[in-house]
Amino acid sequence: MSDILLEGRNLTKEFPAGRKQKVHAVSDVSLQLYEGETLGLVGESGCGKSTLGRLLIRTLAPDAGEILLRGENVTGLSEKAFRPYRRQLQMIFQDPYGSLDPRMKVLDLIAEPLRTWRLCPDREALEARVLELMEAVGVPGETLYRYPHQFSGGQRQRIGIARALATDPSLIVCDEPVSALDASVQNQILNLLRELQRARGLTYLFISHDLNAVRFISDRIAVMFLGRICETGPAEEVLRRPLHPYTSLLAASVPEPDPRRRGEPAAQLTGEVPSPVNPPSGCRFRTRCPYAEERCARETPQLRDFGGRQAACHLAKQ
Repeated sequence: MSDILLEGRNLTKEFPAGRKQKVHAVSDVSLQLYEGETLGLVGESGCGKSTLGRLLIRTLAPDAGEILLRGENVTGLSEKAFRPYRRQLQMIFQDPYGSLDPRMKVLDLIAEPLRTWRLCPDREALEARVLELMEAVGVPGETLYRYPHQFSGGQRQRIGIARALATDPSLIVCDEPVSALDASVQNQILNLLRELQRARGLTYLFISHDLNAVRFISDRIAVMFLGRICETGPAEEVLRRPLHPYTSLLAASVPEPDPRRRGEPAAQLTGEVPSPVNPPSGCRFRTRCPYAEERCARETPQLRDFGGRQAACHLAKQ
């Protein structure tokens, strides 16, 4: 097993929601990312995936818990003290349109972090570095002085990736990086991310609700439901033999291109959709779980080890 690059311990984040109410976005979550791996973080929209990703790279401050970068606790550092670590942690955003300033040319978009960190001694070196990054992500160098509106969605996302690479980071949080793109372009971006990882030794936290994309790119998977991690483990094992009922329903909901299964009803979640403002007691999935027992309402299940995998379910068996 590789060394742990980044670790979150018992992270919690809540947001105000009216008088005396709070959105329980992330609740007591612990997660480890290993050097050079891709950890896929999956779950329904609104389950807290993006919030967790932002907590791990400290663009959001946790209400409780700790963040360790290569074993060093960086949770309580001031912004000034944390600054040397900041360039190691970057992010690729979901929206390739909204994440780029429409008033800036490609040169300035990619050069912005280089200027911020003073990584190039002069304009000539700066432009050479920007061209190098553009080549690495497959954006033609002759487009250096164009604006974002002159590019396709896939090209804009490549520019966003180049900007994330500019500081030579160790970890990149990929927050739904292909969900806004056409299917053929999604494949191109996923292949690009894998190539860059092999060439540069990058570590990814890949956030998505697309299980096919997660299966393709991830070494391990963490499944999240309503602010809690319910299962983790090697990607293929988790999706092939789920231990948690929620993971099983997620995996079964992915359509298969098999004409022999035409007409079969797709797996569906039943029961009441719980609110993150007032989550259920005990297991947060119990109101939608077909196997829920009385114990599930009384006791909050903790992640238990099942031979290299973990699941937070009272009924889970190897």
